[in-house]
Amino acid sequence: MISAFANTWKVPELRDRILFTLAMIVIVRLGVHVTLPGVDATVISAWMDAVEKNQSADEAGGLQAILGIFSGGALQQAGVFALGIMPYISASIMVQLMTAVVPKLSRLAREDGGRQKITQYTRYITIGIALVQGIFVARSLLTPESIPYMNGIGQVINELGRDLVPDPSVAWQALTVLTIVAGTLLLMWIGDQMTERGIGNGTSIIITVNIIAALPSALFQTWQYFVKREGASSFEVMMLVVMIAMLLIVIAGTISITQAQRRIAIQYAKRVVGRKQFGGQTQYLPLKVNYAGVMPIIFATAVLTLPTILLNQIFPNEPWSRAISDALLGGTWYYVVAAVLIFFFSYFWVATMFQPSQISEDLKRNGGYIPGVRPGKPTADFLDFTMTRLTFAGAIFLTLIFCVPLMVGKIVGLPPGSMVLQFFGGTSLLILVGVVLDVMRQVETHLLQRHYDGFLRKGKLKGRYDRLSQGGGSTGPTSSTAIVYLWAFIGLLLVIGAVAWIAK
Repeated sequence: MISAFANTWKVPELRDRILFTLAMIVIVRLGVHVTLPGVDATVISAWMDAVEKNQSADEAGGLQAILGIFSGGALQQAGVFALGIMPYISASIMVQLMTAVVPKLSRLAREDGGRQKITQYTRYITIGIALVQGIFVARSLLTPESIPYMNGIGQVINELGRDLVPDPSVAWQALTVLTIVAGTLLLMWIGDQMTERGIGNGTSIIITVNIIAALPSALFQTWQYFVKREGASSFEVMMLVVMIAMLLIVIAGTISITQAQRRIAIQYAKRVVGRKQFGGQTQYLPLKVNYAGVMPIIFATAVLTLPTILLNQIFPNEPWSRAISDALLGGTWYYVVAAVLIFFFSYFWVATMFQPSQISEDLKRNGGYIPGVRPGKPTADFLDFTMTRLTFAGAIFLTLIFCVPLMVGKIVGLPPGSMVLQFFGGTSLLILVGVVLDVMRQVETHLLQRHYDGFLRKGKLKGRYDRLSQGGGSTGPTSSTAIVYLWAFIGLLLVIGAVAWIAK
């Protein structure tokens, strides 16, 4: 595995792609710390220092988790990348859902050049979402005391005797909105460039970097809590070791479930065209256990966050409003409702995106069939039944991943607001695992195409080298093990984290 990392620098094209990706990561992280024009950066700096000193009082609610993931802290720091890549993600999800339910868009997606038009529509929607959200951000900066994700900044403003925005004019609001929209569009362009000229999906890498950027601070806070804190006992030091072991186990388990799939055999009929014979071979249709990915957790968190924001804005001083908000920010009811929503959105996403009738028609058109199942509607019913059972297993997995940070915090004794807990599960861990595995697959494909050793050398990998020697292509690892991916995952995590920390 170490030699595989070393071989990446022996392939000129792969080396250039990696260096370009790292350069874009530095630009993304630098933009996070550039304050919006007209905003007093000293107030932001003083508030950030106060938050670090009183980290245990920080709420670990769903709102801050989502904002931290997609903005990388830029929204809390009033940076030019305040919205991050979130408007583009929202627009992509909207268009993807509409493509599945609107027949006109569904036909457009299957036409030649249709994907380019859908991408263009997505960018237009991104601009509209960024404009609306930018207006809300600009207006909220005028009254920072009421912002949920900047808790405690009002006290800092009173101590300093300075406003966050010294000149809150209409011109400043217009300039702020334009700057925020431009920052979002710049991130969208950087993501496209990283996808085309770098390694992996650029948008996903931007989100991953924003998550990893919090890792050094989280590790430092954990070290301070377990080792350097007054009254820390040897038992608490042992809890730190236990937590590290649990982290490795959780990552290995997440990788295994993320890679797990049900392979359905597809038999193709033989066809004779002239003197050549086509078909007759058996292929496999892979159905992932976690087909919905991280989307159910994102949807569930957003649904639980929206009532909190509305109640705080409409009924800020009502006792019942505060009680509901506190219940939705954490506690037993928060996780019970979240589990129900995760199950609902898991099935909703699969029902929207997985089209067994379309797959059945494509198989029938190409002369393929599932052994023991008649073509047509019986095949569609079989795929639907199989996917329903897989979705149930995937929903249980997502629910466990969502609850793992709470359970780990209870076991090792970390406060609920600890930043390191987000790396034990939930949205952050699933995004990290998915993106890093995708980057590793692309790197390994480049290595194998040039006859270098990849990350995996044992098991059934010999067939891949045979296909390459015969002119075939490689589609990534076919006999992956969670342990090998775990160490490669940690290695890439450290590299990207080091670049993000240097840029900070």
